[in-house]
Amino acid sequence: MLGEFKPVAFDRHGRRRKRAGAPRWLVLLLLGVGIGAAAVVYVQERHLPPRLSYDASTRLQQAYEKAESERQRLARELADTAGQLETALAESKRLGEQLADSRRSVEGLRADVATLVAALPPDPRGGAVAVRAARLRASGEALAYDVLLTRDKAGSRPLAGQLQFVVSGRTASGGETTVTLPPVAVSIGTHHSASGELPLPRGFAPQQATVRITDGPGGALLGMRVLYVR
Repeated sequence: MLGEFKPVAFDRHGRRRKRAGAPRWLVLLLLGVGIGAAAVVYVQERHLPPRLSYDASTRLQQAYEKAESERQRLARELADTAGQLETALAESKRLGEQLADSRRSVEGLRADVATLVAALPPDPRGGAVAVRAARLRASGEALAYDVLLTRDKAGSRPLAGQLQFVVSGRTASGGETTVTLPPVAVSIGTHHSASGELPLPRGFAPQQATVRITDGPGGALLGMRVLYVR
């Protein structure tokens, strides 16, 4: 037995069922992405600096690399200069310490010399400048001398004067004569040591010399002493 027959409604206009549209959330998402992209393009075009071209970007990169190379070169030079400065400072410190040691040694020597000078016998003639010790000797055709002069009342400045020898002796023919040798400039503080040689006439044999100290050419006599020539 056949089952029951169900009637089917017939639409004579033949209309079909509408397809389902895109989800609303997807439409909003796509709309937001589009608005964001448009905003980025607007900001870049209106408010940000213009984008560089390929050539401009290349030149900028080259300029940066050149500046970086120069910076590294200057950094190396600065490091070298700093090293040289450090070495110079260390050398300066070392020289300063040596100078301080030398000054202490000089001060010690000065004290020793002052003690020795004080122990020498006084100049029998006295005077503003005293001839405390001297050694004169004939050296070929020259007079070699070592003379120590002192001032009892030395001022703050050294005394500028002249040291001169008047030498008596015999000539080559056996006659006696006196020879005045060229003066020697001296600067006398508390004490002054003068050494050197002065030429003598050919064939002259010195025997005795007068040591004269004056305050200049033809000036006042400050001290005098007669000594034998050895």
